[in-house]
Amino acid sequence: MKSKIIIIGPAYPYRGGNSLFVTFLYEVLSDNYQVQILNYKLLYPSILFPGKTQFDLSNEIKKIDSLRIVNSVNPLNWFQVANYINKADPDLIIFDWWHPFFAFCHFTISSLLNKKLKERIIFITENFISHEKNLFESILTKIGLSNAKFFIALSQKVESDLKAIAGKRKIYRSELPVYNHLKGKENQKNEIRKRFNFSETDKVLLFFGYVRKYKGLDLLIRSLKILTDNFLQLNLKLLVAGEFYDNKENYTRLIDELNLKDRVIIFDEYIPNEKVKEFFIASDLVVLPYRNATQSGILNLSYGFNKPVVVTDVGGLSEFVIPEWTGIIAKGANPESISEAIKRYFDLSNKVNFVENIKEYCRRNTFNSFSEIIKKILDGIEGRR
Repeated sequence: MKSKIIIIGPAYPYRGGNSLFVTFLYEVLSDNYQVQILNYKLLYPSILFPGKTQFDLSNEIKKIDSLRIVNSVNPLNWFQVANYINKADPDLIIFDWWHPFFAFCHFTISSLLNKKLKERIIFITENFISHEKNLFESILTKIGLSNAKFFIALSQKVESDLKAIAGKRKIYRSELPVYNHLKGKENQKNEIRKRFNFSETDKVLLFFGYVRKYKGLDLLIRSLKILTDNFLQLNLKLLVAGEFYDNKENYTRLIDELNLKDRVIIFDEYIPNEKVKEFFIASDLVVLPYRNATQSGILNLSYGFNKPVVVTDVGGLSEFVIPEWTGIIAKGANPESISEAIKRYFDLSNKVNFVENIKEYCRRNTFNSFSEIIKKILDGIEGRR
């Protein structure tokens, strides 16, 4: 009989990287285990969500079955969820952790589990604390993770951060999956480029995902200015696709000031799944000019389209790039370093087969062995009985 696993995390109908990760986690574990998702019936209160909607309105959606039962802000609900888990009596309970907002919800539910189940709690930590961290969030994180018996860290940086609070608790390592579920045909590149008013000879940089200060779009815009002033022959263009959670006017003003209006196209919206491929197929290089990061689903989405990347050497982001093989690592989160990295990529693009290298890297993606980690944890629990 298959072991029973309950995962507490977002899934369809919610949008975004966390829901996508839980979906892939469900799929990779379902081959060997009986898995149930306890999804949120309220993820974020609307007043706290900066985007237009929390829900995925795409026509092409990767759906899994889940029970929408968790309310992130209702303490009475947390008792109900814990009671449900106690009655279900799973072999493991996995909490998907990515933000300290969920500290009290996760702490309370995990605290109310019975004695046996308290020994079977795993926290998968996509981030240790949020990208825009402060002291209060650090305290919340310690509270939220305090009942974990095991951790699975998705980057070396997160693993290192966890060691500060883990004590004797075991930390396992994996990584985000390669998001290769959105298919497109590279031979459509020129046709798609015409829709964006790009020429065949343009070199197109892609910034994809929602815009916040820590993601460094302003640094990329300044990098573009350096490159166009010094290497006009590259015919560089920048494609920005994602909702602005930061003040959009700050970026459009910067573009105007640097006289880059003819080189930057902005789509200030959440990109539905059926359109995502157009942005990646149209681009030559995906740039993640982040000021800080642990890992990024955008990087793994880029690899899913066999697109090379430029990333800044911050947090754990560079762990997932083989320098001058699957992408280029900028030495710092500043316009000069980012522009040097972009130029380096185009210098190498006719010498290094980045596409084949990325395909090989994806075949070694450690997320594929997630079931083996779970088996080790289950075997260890059974061995202590």
